[in-house]
Amino acid sequence: MAEVPVLVVVGPPGSGKTTIGTHVATALEVPFHDTDQAVEVAAGRSTSDIFVQDGEAAFRALERSEVLRALQQEAGAVVSLGGGAVLDADVRAALTAYDVVFLDVGIADAAGRVGFDASRPLLVVNPRASWQRLMTARRPLYEEVATWRVDTAGRSPQEVADAVLALLEAPESAGE
Repeated sequence: MAEVPVLVVVGPPGSGKTTIGTHVATALEVPFHDTDQAVEVAAGRSTSDIFVQDGEAAFRALERSEVLRALQQEAGAVVSLGGGAVLDADVRAALTAYDVVFLDVGIADAAGRVGFDASRPLLVVNPRASWQRLMTARRPLYEEVATWRVDTAGRSPQEVADAVLALLEAPESAGE
């Protein structure tokens, strides 16, 4: 088993990080770890509740701790990060040691996938404009940490997963 995660998945809300990460992990027959889900389990409440009750800074501290833990301890897994994890400089620095795929998505596809509902605390007020601002601010960070970028526009989850798997296999086949 690998000593580090086999892949880290990043991207904005609605990019399919959990769905694609699960597909890739299943295909590779390795565990899947979602850091947002791990934060919710550890806190005993939803991300939305953490945001409302404790504020974004408190959530980001929990997220940072979980991401850094997962990168060190989820050996051999596909690890999906929450959309805002890349905001943390320590997380970005840590990601330089891993293969990272940035799932790029446009607002039309993101809206169709997440519906911009109350479970997305940063998107509750004027969700489309909020998502656009969020993506404008985060795109350079996703690109900074990414080993690869995969455009998800108009593609099924299986097609995106297949594209990611092809990238993971490319370094090995390049040497053959």
